[in-house]
Amino acid sequence: MENRACQDRRKKPTPILSRYTLIGRRSAFRRKEDQLKAGYVDRYSERLLICIVLIVGLNILDTLFTIVILASGGLELNPIVRWAIDSYGDITWAIKFALVACGALILCLHCHFRLAKVSIMVIAVLFSGVVMYQLMLLRYINM
Repeated sequence: MENRACQDRRKKPTPILSRYTLIGRRSAFRRKEDQLKAGYVDRYSERLLICIVLIVGLNILDTLFTIVILASGGLELNPIVRWAIDSYGDITWAIKFALVACGALILCLHCHFRLAKVSIMVIAVLFSGVVMYQLMLLRYINM
C-alpha cells in the first residue's frame, strides 16, 4: 500500500484553483468530518451551474428592463446605480455585468462554504423579485 508512485493529494486540502480543476474527479466531500469543515473541490455540480447561470441571466434581464424603463421616463431607484449612470453613462451596464459575473464566480468557487450557499440562493431570489417587479412596471408602461 505504501509503494505508491505518486503522492496522495488528500493529505492537504484542495486549493481554490489547481491543476485538477479541469481534470480532477472530486466533486464533493465523502467523509463526514470533511463535509463539516467545507473546502474546495475539483468539479462543481450541475445544480450550482444552473444557479449561477440563473443569477447572470437575471442580471442581464434586469439590465435590459432597466434600460427600457429609463427610456420610457422611469427613474432608477437604486441611488448607487443612479449615480453610476449619471457619472459613466452606458458603460455602467458593462461594469454592472462584470461585477455580478465576477461575484457569481467567486461564490461558485466557495460553494461548499455555508455563507456562499446561502448567498447564492438569496441573490437568485432577490434578482427574481427585481425582474418580476420590472415586468409589472413594463406592463403598466405599455398599457
